[in-house]
Amino acid sequence: MEKSKKLIILLIYIILVSLIIISIIYILKELYWKKEAIEETKIVDTIEVDESKVTKESTKKMIQVRSLKQENSDIVGLLEIENTSISYPVVQGDDNEYYMTHNYKKEKSKNGAIFLDKDYDWEIPSNNFLIYGHNLNNGTMFQELLKYESEDYYNKHPEILFTTADDEATYDIISVFKSKVYNNIDNVFKYYFFINPKSEEDYNNYIKNIKEISLYNIEKTAEFGRQLITLSTCSYHVKDGRFVVVGAKRQINE
Repeated sequence: MEKSKKLIILLIYIILVSLIIISIIYILKELYWKKEAIEETKIVDTIEVDESKVTKESTKKMIQVRSLKQENSDIVGLLEIENTSISYPVVQGDDNEYYMTHNYKKEKSKNGAIFLDKDYDWEIPSNNFLIYGHNLNNGTMFQELLKYESEDYYNKHPEILFTTADDEATYDIISVFKSKVYNNIDNVFKYYFFINPKSEEDYNNYIKNIKEISLYNIEKTAEFGRQLITLSTCSYHVKDGRFVVVGAKRQINE
């Protein structure tokens, strides 16, 4: 009996030690992924720019995006929301899966990358930058988008900045809403199919739908032809839920 008791105690000890080791490994991994994401938000600050080359047609950020593209040609822009943790390079792959598990350097990463939908056509160009990112519990990538559920948060952060190699633009947020990924047969509004509208009617219907389901009233809107940007991340209010923020490109005279 005494021997059996000692074996049981030893087994419990081994299990407890194993659980502690596993927990430590998990915590260290989470800290590593968070550190990687935070460093990514600061990547632009590490790119030095010759100020003599900066002009209205070639801004400092545009030059920095061009520099990033030399590291990975899949990089298409820089996404920022001022006074938040969102400041990331944006990539576009041949599919919408690769950058869910790889960072902007094409390295394997739990964080994934902030990426533009594969169907965005730069030759047209398309009307809507549909951009995805993970909602991570460590507060990085697109997790902070969920704070837009509060109208007060929107009032403090009403703009999205998106810079490509050829353009630096401000987008006024026009809608914030919750949605989900529906079955193909569901006859409902599916925001994630709107990238290349076939007509003015399609464009206007999209604006009508996102305004109707917005969590709160936002006065700013968009008319046909204005470039849009749609930020999408996972949300857990329903199965396959999504949280979405849409902005419209500000005109020069606004």
